[in-house]
Amino acid sequence: MRKYIVSIVGRPNVGKSTLFNSLCRKRSAIVDAEVGVTRDRKYEDVEWNGKVFKLVDTGGIVFDDKEELTKKIRHQALLAIDESDLIIFLVDAQTGTTDIDKAIAKLLYPHRDKVMLVANKVDNEKYEWELYDFLQLGLGEPFPVAAIKGRNIGNFLDEVLKHIPETQSLSETQESGPTRIAVVGKPNVGKSSIVNLLLGKERQIVTDIPGTTRDSVDSYFRYYGKEYVLVDTAGLRRKTKVDYGVEYFSVMRAIEAVDRSDVVVLVLAADEEISEQEVKIASYARRKMKEIIVVFNKWDLVEKDNKTTGKYVAELYRKMPFLQFAPVLFISAKTGQRINRIMETVVKIEQESEKRIPTSELNRFIETVVEKYPPTHRSGKEVKIYYVTQAGVKPPTFVFFCKRPALVTENYRRYLNNQIREMFSFEGVSIKLIFKGKTEDERMAE
Repeated sequence: MRKYIVSIVGRPNVGKSTLFNSLCRKRSAIVDAEVGVTRDRKYEDVEWNGKVFKLVDTGGIVFDDKEELTKKIRHQALLAIDESDLIIFLVDAQTGTTDIDKAIAKLLYPHRDKVMLVANKVDNEKYEWELYDFLQLGLGEPFPVAAIKGRNIGNFLDEVLKHIPETQSLSETQESGPTRIAVVGKPNVGKSSIVNLLLGKERQIVTDIPGTTRDSVDSYFRYYGKEYVLVDTAGLRRKTKVDYGVEYFSVMRAIEAVDRSDVVVLVLAADEEISEQEVKIASYARRKMKEIIVVFNKWDLVEKDNKTTGKYVAELYRKMPFLQFAPVLFISAKTGQRINRIMETVVKIEQESEKRIPTSELNRFIETVVEKYPPTHRSGKEVKIYYVTQAGVKPPTFVFFCKRPALVTENYRRYLNNQIREMFSFEGVSIKLIFKGKTEDERMAE
């Protein structure tokens, strides 16, 4: 089951981003900080009462002049209608109904069954008496909140869940079964063509129109006797050019597949510059600790010499430094060149991600590493690593028991990460490092 998509729409300055941030602070999931990973705050998981949904802040609707007003509103509203399961239409209780609010409401009205009208900046009971003004929008009685103060946010989340009662539960977010491979990238880079070649049959419609695929489609197949699932992610169905809002929702389709995947195949077009949209997708996958394979497609269109691949890799690492350890492949879906390398790399990454290192071997390793370069902190306080153990796989997770773990610097964490890779390989695999203090009993025993 996928996560439901809940989008916040409205005119500028009604508090969309404030509400977004307030709701995201309510989530219980722990997000590991890692240097070099871009944090895009436009979409995030929200957990409430054991349920999880994906929240999107679409940004404010901006108009250049009155002639463009209807066109701009229509584009953004239709995007939200198409791509969201629930639309939070946010208005400003202190300003009252505006012409822009009315225009947005007019387009949302035919789809009012999945629209929730919410009045922000209801700081006290005085403003609650003014909410009758919004009844003219025809979307029912607005739900009052004050995002900046957190007023009524819990009740608001309860109401959201009533609108999406079948949304994914927290326990369902971790799916088991075959290895899931998400093929992601911006529209028209060749994702569906790659999926067809890997499956050996034309399971997806392939055209020259960006955004042909409407939804993520799961395709089961076997590779050397083992079952895998390929997920071909979507661009937008809409063929007309939409100037505002496309990026949010096309990225959302990729994010939905990333959440459900074990391995992410990021497809880039070798004949195009790396876009901000692609950086966002990759950084999201990285901070979700997914294994990533970078595939430059359309390699047949590139004029090459013996330095070309090196230049591409250097540019990739410059724009996405958090992918330093990701395998990079150069293929052509059109000619079939090196297409077999994708699954070969998936199998290799899978083997590496399941590798376990004995604790005795890890502790011999850490003694050598710490002796070579002991941890220090500018405060002068002693930082000491006692021992390390591997706590899990997929991704390989190492727990370091320390004196003053909070003082282990980012530079030293990177040093340990690099040393683990140098000693134990883990080629192409994300590694998770956790630093903990010793228990009270352990300290008493010293």
